[in-house]
Amino acid sequence: MSLRLVILVLDNPELVREVLDAWNEAGAPGATVVHSIGMGRIERGLRDDVPLFPSLKDMLEQDELHHRTLFTVVEGDDIINKIVEATETIVGDLNRPNTGILFTVPVDFARGVRRRQQ
Repeated sequence: MSLRLVILVLDNPELVREVLDAWNEAGAPGATVVHSIGMGRIERGLRDDVPLFPSLKDMLEQDELHHRTLFTVVEGDDIINKIVEATETIVGDLNRPNTGILFTVPVDFARGVRRRQQ
């Protein structure tokens, strides 16, 4: 079986824990989460009046602009299908705006990838 990298750019950061739990249940051996921001949000959200030393309120407001990007390496289409289904159960149809983007990329080489125990 071939390894695939599953990547989800999640629009609502509050759903990260729920999505991670669902991915685990679907068979993902683990996942990594990073803060990310899309170009559209940068264009809509950045202001030139942001203070040099922002307050806590300023930082919290800026955090609203961020997505969370989740990724995991899995083996086989069966787990990918379960991950997609589990994700859409939580965030809704990914074809709708403001839900997220999920895609896979073939992994040609990997070392240190943990395989899920059956």
